[in-house]
Amino acid sequence: MTEMQGLLEVMARLRDPEHGCPWDKQQTFKSILPYTLEEVYEVADAIDKNDMSSLREELGDLLFQIVFYAQMAKEAGEFEFADIAAEISDKLIQRHPHVFSDADIESAEAQNQAWEKHKERERQSKAAKQNRLPSVLDNVPLAIPGLMRSIKLQRRAARLGFDWPNVEPVLEKIEEELAEVREVLAEGGDADKLLHEVGDLLFACTNLARHVKVDPEVAMRGINHRFESRFRRVEELAVQQNQQLSEMSLEEMDKLWDQAKAEEATARES
Repeated sequence: MTEMQGLLEVMARLRDPEHGCPWDKQQTFKSILPYTLEEVYEVADAIDKNDMSSLREELGDLLFQIVFYAQMAKEAGEFEFADIAAEISDKLIQRHPHVFSDADIESAEAQNQAWEKHKERERQSKAAKQNRLPSVLDNVPLAIPGLMRSIKLQRRAARLGFDWPNVEPVLEKIEEELAEVREVLAEGGDADKLLHEVGDLLFACTNLARHVKVDPEVAMRGINHRFESRFRRVEELAVQQNQQLSEMSLEEMDKLWDQAKAEEATARES
């Protein structure tokens, strides 16, 4: 805990009203939120690259964000880092009775079911305190990426039986939503209608990902990486041919794209 205490002291010094850093002193919960989200994605990037050195660094940056919030809350008389640590410790103990008490849970699936029941009780308790009806969709964060939130909402609804029985009707739903996008385009492409229909199409695609047990965020990061790698290679190939992409036809660029894909497949097989 010596290192942790040292970090807390560094943060307090940075926020010191007289001798602290001007930038750190003027920050608020809302102002540092974008930095927090950025650090989360940088952690994910390090994990995707299996870069343990970067992961250690990025986890430190993320921990600093938590310490930053804790210091501001302490200054406001709300809570401090010790309260955060104590609350998550208590929560983990309550959610793992098979580890910290005599409860008997035989499998990971049984643990998942017990976990969900415990979280359901937590949602009911919170709703009661707020004098409202609980919902299975409670506590799905608004700030998480849209694809991830779609999956979470769909999984919650599926617990109550609101779900397709297999993948076939999901594929039919995607075709239906795509047809509706085509219809709006044929009618002139009203921006508001397209926003609505493309949203329906994307939601149906995340439903497909869920049914075939594919994480859509991971899949999207994968295709983004492949696109970036291939397009960079297309740029290189154009330079090698003394051409500029901006002056090439789409057909010419497609040929370079196909070459980049073929090179990628060959490298993957070797």
